[in-house]
Amino acid sequence: MQPSMSSTSRILSPEEANLERCARHLEAGELVGVPTETVYGLAGDASREDAVRKIFTVKGRPLIDPLIVHVPSLEAARKYAALNPAAEALAARFWPGPLTLVLPKKAIIPDIVTAGLPSVAIRCPAHPVFRALLERLDFPVAAPSANPFSYISPTTAAHVDLHLGHKIAATLDGGECQHGVESTIVDLRTPETPAILRYGPISPESISETLGSPVRLPAKTNQRSAQAAPGTLEKHYSPRTRVTLLEHGSAHDRIFELLSGNQTALILNRRPDRDHPTGAVYWLSEDGNLAEQAKHLYSLLHRLDAMDFKEIFIEAAVDEGLGRSINDRLKRAAAK
Repeated sequence: MQPSMSSTSRILSPEEANLERCARHLEAGELVGVPTETVYGLAGDASREDAVRKIFTVKGRPLIDPLIVHVPSLEAARKYAALNPAAEALAARFWPGPLTLVLPKKAIIPDIVTAGLPSVAIRCPAHPVFRALLERLDFPVAAPSANPFSYISPTTAAHVDLHLGHKIAATLDGGECQHGVESTIVDLRTPETPAILRYGPISPESISETLGSPVRLPAKTNQRSAQAAPGTLEKHYSPRTRVTLLEHGSAHDRIFELLSGNQTALILNRRPDRDHPTGAVYWLSEDGNLAEQAKHLYSLLHRLDAMDFKEIFIEAAVDEGLGRSINDRLKRAAAK
């Protein structure tokens, strides 16, 4: 069942008065939808257990799935996490930006934020609207994606308002998200053996180059125990409509076959170069550009999930660069 289009929350333009209003909401322990360069976040005061608990309740998120703490600067990050030289090097190159670091936490961060683990996932976002809000606050902000748990992440304020608007104080409108997929997460709890916990806009190669050492790639985690970082559960980012993932390059010659059944849709990496059934074929980019594919993925899934399709076929991206991040999301979206 699709959610009602009505909502009691307001989408607020990012003017000074509204930034101040949202800051007051957060100071009062309320929740606000915020834009980031990756996806929209559900923001609450990370230093208050009651506010953090509201985030889990509103999302329907299990407590084993930790939250990312957002700060306006590297200096602020040092108040909440124990940074090591590797973290300092990565932050110097990639912050503000779509990089999250997992580090030993300081006592000011409640255990509920970190799934009870002694580490915290922390990042300094680049979106100017969110940064303007963070700079008005004297506390860190926990902000997982602003969607019901395991559902498609939101990349517009309208997505947030549609699904969670009736449960939160307001949503700041910062336009469509730049990247469209969540941040890269790097585990630096043991800096001698850095590891990618979640693929994102920043590649493992860029991380390795900055650190001057190899990094381990994502591995399967125990799905029933506390996770070191968000976005690592097997089923995630999923529309309500059934998703079937196709091998990269396999879909263009099978368009009519794939759409022979009723109420099916097909998402391709790029515009098809041959005739296709009108209205049932969609594409994420004109020419296969990976940044465009990532930016448009969630938005298109939101759109198709609101229609009457019974199944969505999606072609995997090329498995390199940003394509690994896209395919990671697609595999979790298609998990049964």
